[in-house]
Amino acid sequence: MAPRPSRGPPRPGLLPSAPLFLLAFLLSSFFSTCHALAPPRFTKIPTDQIGVSGGVVSFVCQATGDPKPQVNWNKKGKKVNSQRIETIEFDEGAGAVLRIQPLRAPRDENVYECVARNTEGEIAVTSKLSIIREDLLTFGFPSIDMGPQLKVVERTRTATMLCAASGIPDPEISWFKDFLPVEPALSQGRIKQLRSGALQIERSEETDQGKYECVASNSKGVRYSSPANLYVRELREVRRVPPRFTILPSSHEIMPGGSVNITCVAVGSPMPYVKWMLNSEDLTPEDEMPVGRNVLELNGVRESANYTCVAMSSLGIIEAVAQVIVKSLPRAPGTPIVTETTATSVTITWDSGNPDPVSYYIIQYRAKSPDSKFETVDGITTTRYSIGGLYPNTEYEIRVSAFNTIGQGPPSNKVEARTGEQAPASPPRNIQAQIISQNTVIVRWEEPEEPNGQIKGYRVYYTMDPSQPMSNWQIHNVQDSVITTIQSLVPSETYTIRVLAFTSVGDGPFSDPVHVKVMPGVPGQPGKFRTGKVRDTAVELLWDPPFSKEPIKSYELIYKAAKYGTQEKKSFEPRSSYMVEGLRANTEYTFSLAAISTKGMGAFTNEIAQRTAQANVPRNFSVNLATRTSVLLTWEFPETSSPYRFTVEYNRQKMEVDAHLRKAVIPNLAPDTSYDFKITSPEGNMGGLRHRIHAKTSPPIVIARPEIDHTRDTETTITIILPSLDTKTTVRNIYVVVVPLKRTRGVTRHLKSPDEMDLEGLLKDISQKQRDPRQRQVDLRRAYITARFTPSSLPAFFALGDQLDYGGFDNRALEPGQEYVFFILAELNSTTGKMFVASPYSDPVIAPDSDPQPLDAGDGLIWVVGPVLAVIFIICIVIAILLYKNKRKDSEPGTKCLLNNAEMMAHHPTDPVEMRRINFQTPGMMSHPPIPISELAEHTELLKANDNLRLSQEYESVDPGQQFTWEHSNLEVNKPKNRYANVIAYDHTRVILAPVDAGIMGSDYINANYIDGYRKQNAYIATQGPLPETFGDFWRMVWEQRAASVVMMTKLEEKSRIKCDQYWPSRGTDTYGLVQVTLLDTMELATFCVRTFSLHKSGCNERREVRQFQFTAWPDHGVPEYPTPFLAFLRRVKACNPPDAGPVAVHCSAGVGRTGCFIVIDAMLERIRHERTVDIYGHVTLMRSQRNYMVQTEDQYGFIHEALLEAVACGNTEVAARSLYSYMQKLSQVESGEHVTGMALEFKRLANTKAHTSRFVTANLPCNKFKNRLVNIMPYETTRVCLQPIRGLEGSDYINASFIDGYRQQKAYIATQGPLAETTEDFWRMLWEHNSTIVVMLTKLREMGREKCHQYWPAERSARYQYFVVDPMAEYNMPQYILREFKVTDARDGQSRTVRQFQFTDWPEQGVPKSGEGFIDFIGQVHKTKEQFGQDGPISVHCSAGVGRTGVFITLSIVLERMRYEGAVDIFQTVKMLRTQRPAMVQTEVCFFHWPTYSTSKDLVSLWLKKSGIYTVI
Repeated sequence: MAPRPSRGPPRPGLLPSAPLFLLAFLLSSFFSTCHALAPPRFTKIPTDQIGVSGGVVSFVCQATGDPKPQVNWNKKGKKVNSQRIETIEFDEGAGAVLRIQPLRAPRDENVYECVARNTEGEIAVTSKLSIIREDLLTFGFPSIDMGPQLKVVERTRTATMLCAASGIPDPEISWFKDFLPVEPALSQGRIKQLRSGALQIERSEETDQGKYECVASNSKGVRYSSPANLYVRELREVRRVPPRFTILPSSHEIMPGGSVNITCVAVGSPMPYVKWMLNSEDLTPEDEMPVGRNVLELNGVRESANYTCVAMSSLGIIEAVAQVIVKSLPRAPGTPIVTETTATSVTITWDSGNPDPVSYYIIQYRAKSPDSKFETVDGITTTRYSIGGLYPNTEYEIRVSAFNTIGQGPPSNKVEARTGEQAPASPPRNIQAQIISQNTVIVRWEEPEEPNGQIKGYRVYYTMDPSQPMSNWQIHNVQDSVITTIQSLVPSETYTIRVLAFTSVGDGPFSDPVHVKVMPGVPGQPGKFRTGKVRDTAVELLWDPPFSKEPIKSYELIYKAAKYGTQEKKSFEPRSSYMVEGLRANTEYTFSLAAISTKGMGAFTNEIAQRTAQANVPRNFSVNLATRTSVLLTWEFPETSSPYRFTVEYNRQKMEVDAHLRKAVIPNLAPDTSYDFKITSPEGNMGGLRHRIHAKTSPPIVIARPEIDHTRDTETTITIILPSLDTKTTVRNIYVVVVPLKRTRGVTRHLKSPDEMDLEGLLKDISQKQRDPRQRQVDLRRAYITARFTPSSLPAFFALGDQLDYGGFDNRALEPGQEYVFFILAELNSTTGKMFVASPYSDPVIAPDSDPQPLDAGDGLIWVVGPVLAVIFIICIVIAILLYKNKRKDSEPGTKCLLNNAEMMAHHPTDPVEMRRINFQTPGMMSHPPIPISELAEHTELLKANDNLRLSQEYESVDPGQQFTWEHSNLEVNKPKNRYANVIAYDHTRVILAPVDAGIMGSDYINANYIDGYRKQNAYIATQGPLPETFGDFWRMVWEQRAASVVMMTKLEEKSRIKCDQYWPSRGTDTYGLVQVTLLDTMELATFCVRTFSLHKSGCNERREVRQFQFTAWPDHGVPEYPTPFLAFLRRVKACNPPDAGPVAVHCSAGVGRTGCFIVIDAMLERIRHERTVDIYGHVTLMRSQRNYMVQTEDQYGFIHEALLEAVACGNTEVAARSLYSYMQKLSQVESGEHVTGMALEFKRLANTKAHTSRFVTANLPCNKFKNRLVNIMPYETTRVCLQPIRGLEGSDYINASFIDGYRQQKAYIATQGPLAETTEDFWRMLWEHNSTIVVMLTKLREMGREKCHQYWPAERSARYQYFVVDPMAEYNMPQYILREFKVTDARDGQSRTVRQFQFTDWPEQGVPKSGEGFIDFIGQVHKTKEQFGQDGPISVHCSAGVGRTGVFITLSIVLERMRYEGAVDIFQTVKMLRTQRPAMVQTEVCFFHWPTYSTSKDLVSLWLKKSGIYTVI
């Protein structure tokens, strides 16, 4: 209690004022004490907030009081404590921010309590937090349209952190710095929040440095931007700063024995020394310790280790660790287990044995014999495989090895397996029969070549009447022997004998019959009776002498014309061959032979037939020489006036040839390809197929064309630069060929390509001149060889016409005034015949005229007119340049300099990015040079390492290094034309419209900028999504710029927010300003839409066609999971945009993010095509100097890398439908330098990517694992078919099924496994909930002795599956499939549907259907039924696992439909797209490229249209 004042008189000795002073002091102290002691009072009260799942919220609470209170946050009465929930104190503990990140529902939804307490009391206030899932956000929920970006500002300068948000109602924008609220009111006006929402910091200080977040909030909720750092840089001030790392050492994965450089950079004041350590060992000598930067170079690394970078100065020591991981080959898989064997296959399973990902497995197998070699099957992505094509009854040893990104690991232990037996595949060999008595014959034979098991015995069939059926022949059984006797035969009769072998499985085929005459001493039947040389009037016969105890006295031959004529006989002395002469040409004869001894004539051989040759027909066909694309076919033909033509057939092509020519060039062949040429006579006068010639074209060796060097020309010679040869080892001789083009008074002759020229004529000239060097008569109009060199003697330059000898050839003088071209002909070293490779022709050149004619008056006039025309031409160029400069007069000086340089270099094929590197090289561009595509994969992996650390650093460092103006965007009249206040159009690159009226200010403005492409300025226009008030401006820009393509990278509405207004008519015609737009066609596909418009501008007679390409597969958040659909979209845009069109107009919503992605990827694909390098960093830098914020997010920057990486890895596999057959033929051939076909290589590329386990979330839950038929085939979380959950039943929303996009419709199919007994109810629930009324079944219930699918339907009477009653209505048995119809009723409400099941029954247990037509017929019937009866729901397709045959069905459905609409096929990309939606779709190479062998793909499409019931004219 305060002391009470005294009322007595003053004490003596004190002045009167002293008591008063003392009293005043005491009173002031009293009242002061009473005022300071106060309980807490809130000055900032937190409000209720609605956050988005995965986002951020912050509750701000602050109190005052005396003493100063402490503020704490509680949840359910306890202090909050979580890794995601953080309390940040300020104002010495009197304030606290409760920050929750990331938000998790429902665990974070609660009431949070802020408590402020001091010695005088305690108060509390509560706030409620609600959380909404992103996909359930209410309409108008705030969205950050433009967040702050990394910024570096010098101290005392102004820094502006941008922010733009949208929502309904308009959200309020606030700012947080380092998780604490920014209060501009407390900064004495130094910090302001602008009307746009941006935060402006004037006279920046070091305390302003930190991490800033922009927060948008309205009544619907709150959303935070991504944080962005503001760095405040000191000027000319020396500070003492402890060391810190600016480039942390990064971890690396390298191959064994590989090399790596690790960079470590640290800064500070004073600058620190940097050294490297391995454990406790110093790797950097103390006297060589560098300052600031130290690069550790490691070579021949064999072991993984941690390397420590140490930075030290007088102010401290810091360390950072880099891990170098030496990759290792995969381990050996577990020993294979044989699960099933047949006569021709063995099925094995194995354990992976590898904790790390495996790219694929390799199986090696061989027959267990000393000389057999291992055969290999690779590209296997499962741990179960059936090895087919084996020999029956053979023991095999099998082993498995794994393959990863490094290579092939060691093999597993071998497992041995024996295939089952089969009946013999071949008959017994070398049957011989000999008479040993009056009625007994001995028969010998050898075992069949292909016994297919253990031979249990033989059956010898014999008869005197071979015309009788085999069942009437007598049978003699033999066991364990290859010799037997047959007794009780009728003497002097001739018997026919045939033998077969049998195993425990069955009988093999019969041997050819042999004949024996039952008479002792007569010879046996002559052996191996056959024909030899055949002429038009003679046939040579050959045989082996028969067995005979008595000497053979002679032979008797009987023969006759097969169709008519009498039988003739000839006898001749013993021999083993005979020429039958005097025959008719082109006639078929039959021949039979018997041997005669003193005891009589033996049995005749079986008849053999042979047709005599045609008279006066081509003979001795041969391939004389081959080039890369042609072969020269030659033959002999007698001199005759009779016409004669024949046909050369190859690769399903035919060429008719006149036989009198004696040679023909077969053109348009593929390089390095073997061909089989069949030569037939159309009239049948060659007796059908008579000749078959094999030839191979030259390898695809490229020889550059010779160039003309006019600086070395003389009065009589022309100098050419000879191309260097990269493959000298394959070249034998090099010839220089001169081709006269046009005489001075002649006319130009048709010029054939070097491959089509008469190279034989050139080569004949060679041989003639080499035989007769004196020959000098030449035809000046013909091509000739002027020199020959060997690869080692090839000069760099060669003077044509110097009249010297080169390699035995006369380099004869050129005819003055004659026009020539030249080419190089290289003769290759070849063992398969003469092969040549030719260069392209040189440019035409006219030989020097040594005696020029005097000028006449007309020629003299040229000397007057020429200079005048030249001056006029130069004036035109100057005027054009001035006009161009005037058009861009608003650009800044620095930019003008850049543009002027571009103009000066415009006549060179210069890339704008390279121009920028030359003219305005920023430090970032210097440190980020172009990347060769061979290094792109490694570079991208490096960027993604350590959670995308380097990607973030690289993206944040992109800076054009210049400041640009946007005065036109800031004009008040133009501000309403900008969709976002902070996305503007730079003045120097903006698209300037033709003013509508000189009096209308701003009519030349649209928010759009020119963007350069690869080697092309203004290749694109980047613009915002049009607003209703700018529709007319947009179409006016399209018209004025002559754009033929508009690329739209957004939907009209995303997350209930308008991203772009519909600027085109839904149907018919609408007029926008001065432009009338008519919708001609709309083609909606699964991932994009193509609309075709007709444009007509008021006052113009011209009409133009413009296509709009809208990409609809870009997700509302982030970037596409896979770039495959985007690349397909981009290829379509490129293919449809005319080469002479104006810029491609590209827009999204703001026209910077997705728009930038499209432009960069398109430009880089062009660069890859020309230079085999990418320059993403350089091109993004260039684009940001032309429009702000281009490539808006780090995710988009990473997506660009992923898209280009896939494009490089996969290449362009699209082929026109008309070229499909030849493309498939090419893929079926073994690639040069490889041991497998192009088909196998292409399929292997599909297996290079492996899905991460994080993509299988629900499928991997313990409650769902038993529902998967195969442990490695599960649906991705993003594409899985979700069932309606059943309350209280965990995992009830799961089924092993995936949505698959069709060609024109998203989620057109459901790919699922064959139901298990445990999942049959789920299967019917899926069909009902997703309205799927068509089911395709591509398996039998059991195959190869194992269950492939549970019978999920009732056979005869109705059955109930959970809520659904399934009643069988009908079953139709077709030749290749069964159609079943079911009535399905929901027992809960009585609703019914008809479900049709198509079961394809012609798929064999191994391999693929034999009839491609049958399968396409089946596909057509399914889709036809869907069109007629199907609901809007998907077609459900299943086999056993739901990926192999299922993938083939869906792939062919998509490919055939695309072929119908586009006339193009891309099997590879189609399968790749499917594999982004369900793993392992199309499991084997056989399925991957199984395709009907139609002669043209038009037949294929016609069949498809017919079978699907769509009769469109192709």
